[in-house]
Amino acid sequence: MEYVGLQQQITSNNRKSILLLIGFPSILLAGLYVVLIFVARGNINEAFLSATPFVLLFTGLWFLIAYLGHSSMINYATGAKSLERKENIRVYNLAENLCMSVGMKMPKLKIINSSALNAFASGLNEKNYTVTLTRGIIEKLDDDELEGVIAHELMHIRNNDVKLLIISIVFVGIFSFILQVVFRTLLFGGSGRSRKKDNKGGALILIVILLVSAVAYLISLLFKFSLSRKREYLADAGAAEMTKNPLGLANALKKISGNSEIREVKNNDVKQMFIDNGSSKKAFFLIRWFRNLFSTHPPIDERIQILEQF
Repeated sequence: MEYVGLQQQITSNNRKSILLLIGFPSILLAGLYVVLIFVARGNINEAFLSATPFVLLFTGLWFLIAYLGHSSMINYATGAKSLERKENIRVYNLAENLCMSVGMKMPKLKIINSSALNAFASGLNEKNYTVTLTRGIIEKLDDDELEGVIAHELMHIRNNDVKLLIISIVFVGIFSFILQVVFRTLLFGGSGRSRKKDNKGGALILIVILLVSAVAYLISLLFKFSLSRKREYLADAGAAEMTKNPLGLANALKKISGNSEIREVKNNDVKQMFIDNGSSKKAFFLIRWFRNLFSTHPPIDERIQILEQF
């Protein structure tokens, strides 16, 4: 994939971040309006205007909590610890040389005690930008390969991919939460009520909310997946430019393929941040197309082919 330039990527991702900050609440409010069409009694517009401040307040509080606590949540989900310089001077030298070559501040380095081969970047500002590597990827890659992986993660930071991804994860999480609450309420709620009419009316309202929430969640999910897949291609290309050695990352991806699963990490949102989170197994065209549509990463074999032709 052709590298489109750092500043162009940063500008594009900043624009997308703003659109996400506007777009996801807009989808939420649009869903609210559709629900009110079916359930509101009286003036729908008045009901919508009355409910909007509460929806925006809920969204703002959710985002603020996630924004402030995302690093702790990620560390808890992955079990990542600080990477000690004395014991890992090789990793620090590779990272510091790459950062100096492009004039960027050195991020924190962390490690996950797993034999799997994987890595990810996280953070929202220079104070908490972090590159996290598994013990397996440090031990099993040679210097050129590990340099390619670190450069890939540094590009996610330089391109502001990490900000964009975290914002999308936060807002998709809101839709997921609403969907789960409504589904569980519909499944388990109201079992002790005696008035059948009220039960039927309440169930109908919940079904409408469930359907609208499901559509909004699906739209936001597909948008998030699309952003995630594209950012991997751009980070690969940027890493090739940074290291002047595209085969280093290509060979690293070959070793990572089929060996990237970290069983200890259960959180799907965190898994989305890793350099690889998908299967490279071949399948029929339609099956592969459908699988890739709901995948957080492009097929690793396609990424390798692009790097080998870089």
